[in-house]
Amino acid sequence: MLVLTRKMGESICLGRDIEVKVLGYQGGEVKLGVTAPKEVIILRREIFDEIEAQNKESSNVDPGALGKVLDILGGEEK
Repeated sequence: MLVLTRKMGESICLGRDIEVKVLGYQGGEVKLGVTAPKEVIILRREIFDEIEAQNKESSNVDPGALGKVLDILGGEEK
């Protein structure tokens, strides 16, 4: 992990297109500003982790249930 120290108003660049700037610090919290292209998705870590957990959960499919769905969609009769 790269650890950097920045002062108020200073920034770091991630590649050519992304800049993270320190906007403020108050009460133990740092306020950051991010400038990036619109196609770059920027999420807080806790939101990213929640999406990842939901994606993982949704990929857990009961094979028996999947077979029943395929039977219904395919019009197969047993």
